Amino acid sequence: MIHKLKFNPPESWQVIHTLEMHTGGEPLRIITDGLPEIKGNTILEKQKYFKDKYDFIRKGLMWEPRGHADMYGAVLTEPVTPDGDFGVFFLHNEGYSTMCGHAIIALTKLFIQTGIVHKKGKEQELKIDTPSGRVVSFADIENKEVTNVRFRNVPSFVYLDEKEVVVPGIGKVSFSAAFGGAFYALCDVRHLDLNMDSTDYEKLIDYGKRIKKAVNGNFNVRHSQYPDLSFLYGVIFIGDPYDYRNHSRNVCIFADGEVDRSATGTGISARAALLYAKGDISLGEKITIESILGTTMQVKVVEETKLGVKDAIIPEVSGSAWFTGRNEYWFDPDDPLKEGFIFR
Repeated sequence: MIHKLKFNPPESWQVIHTLEMHTGGEPLRIITDGLPEIKGNTILEKQKYFKDKYDFIRKGLMWEPRGHADMYGAVLTEPVTPDGDFGVFFLHNEGYSTMCGHAIIALTKLFIQTGIVHKKGKEQELKIDTPSGRVVSFADIENKEVTNVRFRNVPSFVYLDEKEVVVPGIGKVSFSAAFGGAFYALCDVRHLDLNMDSTDYEKLIDYGKRIKKAVNGNFNVRHSQYPDLSFLYGVIFIGDPYDYRNHSRNVCIFADGEVDRSATGTGISARAALLYAKGDISLGEKITIESILGTTMQVKVVEETKLGVKDAIIPEVSGSAWFTGRNEYWFDPDDPLKEGFIFR
């Protein structure tokens, strides 16, 4: 055993500090120090600036050897609105997310419980600027700890209802597409011979990637107000709950075959939009949705709204997050693998 090992990286090395959390098992690596200035007047502009100039940081922190194919991250920024508490954009194995529910839940706990933002009362509110717009979150406080977080998401809506696509290697697949901060293709697993747990982990990834590619090849996904959000982010498989007390189970395959360990905050927002449009849930009715792990999030429709001429809803998602650690990562400029690598 090496006793009191001390090593300070040379000044030529880039040093990145992170705080690690998870929501329902889905990791969140929050960059807290070591980033250069990120320019831009909006969160989307800041995200693009980071992507154009510093994408090696995303790869180095999300990919091996510092991360893995299913790692997820967040870059914090100053707010871009007069009343915002902070801004954020999101990182994953393929690039950048337009919104992320599990990250909003974790970041709310971080900002409130550590006192980064000072609020008062047993319920404390944050106004968060994200790539897809303003998100408002609320933290429940007991004994100075955040026990639960809920957030009101961006307007969510059904984009395609009950469509079919022929998927190579699978056959004809029925799906609907909805937006909950990102666009998802929603598929019922009862027609796909899939288990909604780790026993079919690789098959879920394979099917998710195939379906995503087929939908992208046959349908145009467009957001009427924000062109930068106009892409299919993932596929959500929907099945019966493993716990009868819950509404259903989600398994979300997003980015480049990344498997969400949580029930997916943006995903259940999209699902709430579809369920509400079909009359399967009512205004204010809260449902609990399981993840591939059996962890849960809750969602309810709190308001009807419009996005242009399209009917939309405001979903409210709730869940819990936990701290898992703190890290310091070094980028040796002479390391041939400093930008990482990925196996998927």
